[in-house]
Amino acid sequence: MHILLRERHGLEETAAAEDLGQAAADLVMLSFSDSDLGAFAAAWRSGRATLPSLRLANLRRLAHPLSVDLYIQNTLSGARGILIRLLGGVEYWRYGVEQLSGLAAAEGIALAIVPGDGRPDPRLDAASNLPPSTLRRLKTLCDSGGPDSARAALAQLALAAGLSAVPPVHRAALHRHGFYVPGIGMVEPSDLDLASDGAPIVVVVFYRAFLAASDTDPVDRLIGELAQRGIRPIGLFAASLKDPESDGWLRHWIARIAPDLIINATAFSARGDGGAGSPLDVVDAPVLQVALAGSTRDVWAESDRGLSPSDLAIHVVLPELDGRIFAGVASFKRIEAADPELGYARTVHSGDDGRIAADPKVPRTVLSERVRL
Repeated sequence: MHILLRERHGLEETAAAEDLGQAAADLVMLSFSDSDLGAFAAAWRSGRATLPSLRLANLRRLAHPLSVDLYIQNTLSGARGILIRLLGGVEYWRYGVEQLSGLAAAEGIALAIVPGDGRPDPRLDAASNLPPSTLRRLKTLCDSGGPDSARAALAQLALAAGLSAVPPVHRAALHRHGFYVPGIGMVEPSDLDLASDGAPIVVVVFYRAFLAASDTDPVDRLIGELAQRGIRPIGLFAASLKDPESDGWLRHWIARIAPDLIINATAFSARGDGGAGSPLDVVDAPVLQVALAGSTRDVWAESDRGLSPSDLAIHVVLPELDGRIFAGVASFKRIEAADPELGYARTVHSGDDGRIAADPKVPRTVLSERVRL
C-alpha cells in the first residue's frame, strides 16, 4: 500500500498520513512526550541483554487514522506487548485507542494504556487488557521517570506479555522536585550555599521530565549564560506547577531564596481550581516566561507566525493568565541520528545560544534594578 508522505511538516499543516516504516518487535512504547521516549530508549540500551526487542514512536506521528492503520499492519500486529502513555485522555487519540484495544483483544497482545498526567483514568483502564494491579504498577513507573524506572516498566510489560525479562536490581526513583546543577544533576539544598552574597539571584524553573530524559540542554545553556553575566542562577525542577507536592515545595523554597527574578521554562497556566495562585507568585519578583519550541528552528524561522498554535497557547497565552512576561524562545527541537535497533530517532530540546543571550523584549522598568539580562 502506498500513501503520499510529506517530507516536511509546516506549522500551518494539519495531520498528514505517514508510514513510520518500523519493523515489528516484541514490545512497543508510544507517547506524545519526547522525554518519555528518550527515557525508554536509554533504558532499553542499558538493559538490551535482558530485555525483548523494542520499538518507540511519538503519537504525534500517528495523528492521522491512516497512519494508525499502517502502523497496526506493519508494526503493532507483530507485538507481544504495547505500552501507551497518553496525555489528555482518550479524546486526544480516540481512533488509536479504539483500534489498538480491538487489535489486542483479537490477537492476545498485552495492552496497557496509562494516563500521562498522573491522575487515574477509568476509560484508559477499560481500553487496556491487563489487571488493574499491573496497570497501576506501570503507571507508577512511568510517573517516576528516568531510565531506571523505564527499564523496570519494560520488564513489567514483558512479563505481562509472557516474555522473559530481568528487571533492574536497584531502581533509583527521581524525586518529583529538587535543586538542579548543570553537569551534576539533582543536588540537595544542603549542597548549595543559598545565602545572598550580593549578586542578583535568578531562579530557573523547569520540568522534571526534562531531567528524567537527560534533555536539559536549553536549561543548562540558560543557567550558564546567567552565571557568565555575574548573576547567581539557581535551578529548580518540578513535576508540574500544579502538582500538589511540587506546588508546596516550590512555594517554600522560592520564598526562602527570595530571588530578584524568576525564569519559567514550564508551560500552561499554574492557576489551580478556584483561581488559586501560582507557586511562582510567593515573592514579589517578575516572572519571565521562555518557550521551548516544539518545532525546529528552520520551521519556526520560515513561518510568518513563528510559534505553532499549540506553542503559542501553552507558552504565551496561558502563562499570561498568571501575569508572566513572555521573554521569547530559548530552544528548538532537534532530531538526533536514528537508532536502527529501536527504529527511532530521538527528538531533543536544543538551546539556541543567540536567543538565550538576547535581552528579553520587555521594558527595563519592569525588571529588578539589580538584574541585567
